[in-house]
Amino acid sequence: MDKGDITHHISQQFNAELEGVRNKVLEMGGMVEKAIGDALEALLTGDAQLADSVATGDYRINSLEVEIDEECAQIIARRQPAAGDLRVIMMVVKTITDLERMGDEAEKIGRIAASMAGEHQGNGSYSAIRHLGQHAREMLRAALDAYARMDVDAALEVARMDAGVDREFESLMRQLITLMMEDPRSIRRVIDVMWAARALERIGDHAKNVCEYVVYMVLGKDVRHTTFEQMEEEVKSAT
Repeated sequence: MDKGDITHHISQQFNAELEGVRNKVLEMGGMVEKAIGDALEALLTGDAQLADSVATGDYRINSLEVEIDEECAQIIARRQPAAGDLRVIMMVVKTITDLERMGDEAEKIGRIAASMAGEHQGNGSYSAIRHLGQHAREMLRAALDAYARMDVDAALEVARMDAGVDREFESLMRQLITLMMEDPRSIRRVIDVMWAARALERIGDHAKNVCEYVVYMVLGKDVRHTTFEQMEEEVKSAT
């Protein structure tokens, strides 16, 4: 086997390793999305069993994060990637950190749902949180899709969605504060819902982070800590 064949073989192995890591990231994202959906459903329906399942099932997401992190470290040690390849590995590590934190937020909602399950009321007082939760899940799903396809335009669209989640969160906070003022007996329960809503808003933030990593992986542009308008301008200038 000549040197060219060896180089080609190593390159194929490296690409296979990167693809394996990428698939595990998407698997982890799917687990997180399911956890968020289950947590939201438990909160809205008062399903104590489902809430307990979410609250105690976060270890699976954590375990996968550790596994992917270790694989990335091994790839760096074995392959010593440079330039774009190293950038991809670095952003995978950051992506799984954000996914793990989304899992933590889902766990938090599950614990809140479990504590509220015994006093669940079948009314529409907190129906707005359903829409906020659906919006946050859509952001995560779209962020994972942008990551899977390395699609900068799709990533930019997800970042645009974050402002909508923030507006919904603020609107919901005003509704809940009004409810507490009108019925002081609801204060403890409403505060729990506020914490759940805050967790959903944070999930949207983490999904936006994933999209920023996609931009960096594809274009080499670091758009963290920028406004959406600045991010959009950076993408346009690089494409």
